[in-house]
Amino acid sequence: MTERQRFGVDSEVGRLRTVMLHRPGAEIARLTPRNNDALLFDGIPWLGRAQEEHDAFAAALRSQDVEVLYLVELLQQTLESAAAREQVIASTTDALHLGDALQTYLTGWLTDLHPTDLAAVLTAGLRNDEVPVRTLVTSLLRHDDFVIDPLPNLLFTRDSSVWLPDRVAVTSLAMPARVRETQLTGLVYAHHPRFAGAPLVHGPHLEHVEGGDVLLLAPGVVAIGVGERTTPAGAERFARQVLGEGLAHTVLAVPIAQERATMHLDTIVTMVDVDTVVIFPTMADDLEAVSLTLSDGELVVGSRQPFFAAAATAMGIDELRRIDTGLDPVTAEREQWDDGNNTLAIGPRLAVAYERNEQTNARLAEQGIEVVAISGSELGSGRGGPRCMSCPVLRDPA
Repeated sequence: MTERQRFGVDSEVGRLRTVMLHRPGAEIARLTPRNNDALLFDGIPWLGRAQEEHDAFAAALRSQDVEVLYLVELLQQTLESAAAREQVIASTTDALHLGDALQTYLTGWLTDLHPTDLAAVLTAGLRNDEVPVRTLVTSLLRHDDFVIDPLPNLLFTRDSSVWLPDRVAVTSLAMPARVRETQLTGLVYAHHPRFAGAPLVHGPHLEHVEGGDVLLLAPGVVAIGVGERTTPAGAERFARQVLGEGLAHTVLAVPIAQERATMHLDTIVTMVDVDTVVIFPTMADDLEAVSLTLSDGELVVGSRQPFFAAAATAMGIDELRRIDTGLDPVTAEREQWDDGNNTLAIGPRLAVAYERNEQTNARLAEQGIEVVAISGSELGSGRGGPRCMSCPVLRDPA
């Protein structure tokens, strides 16, 4: 198997071999009290400390023999391709708020940039006072308004793509602040030699589906949260694709509350073993699922069932075991908010978690789950844990 052929994921807990991360950079330094809400951050991270925490996260993965790929490095290499540069510059400048004159200038200016500098602008954005040309648009904008918005949520590489068996789904992000992320991720998959030949499914032009809502419960079984970010239409489209292409035999659509604390399914539940999840207990008993299967090319929609029963049936096991976050309702709520149940499985019974969620981590350890604890005081400002910050590219078959 050549390097470019090494991709594919069929579960949440198969031994992790390759993962894509994004080390926080200049885009985080663009966050201010005036724009952090629009850019979906609850606070303004200390960049230097966030980078230290992220470096420790990457080091922890490498210590477990996981290959770490960095999104920006892949993007820089991708932008060596003239076709890739032309594509991303066109999509970046295709914005009605720029006006014709500024759009024309930016197209020429971006075209002349070195791939490293172009990648920096595409991720960190461009302020009005960094544009040397004067147009009516630049004259009327505030000096610190962005003509190209920064992408601080690139940190959460889980959302913009989902690897499936031998192919990758480029997603369709719901929030305006994140739309350009899939343009960059999709560009890498389409043009980088590492991923040559990898079939692509879904895409940003289709109904909203975000990677944080997609859990690969077992080979052939996919759960997809439907809530603030993934729409019912997106779940239906995604189900048709994975079922129609034989990537799964069952998709479980899981309705979740449309709230900030539960923006994705993986803020409620993640897997730590082939038959075990860690879950926010307040929602566990009310969590339901609608089973989707394919019969003679038609989507068959089942009735609502309790999530744990539906999952166990689809997975072909007697019971899907659960480990609750926290020991009491207050602790559970605090540790869920701090992504206590947003774990990244490196393999069966081995998971990365934020060290601050002490009681959840203790419960995991009591149940025989080895926890690789990392600091996340600054990384957690965007409401995302180790799973959110990682896109598995290759896992061993479960």
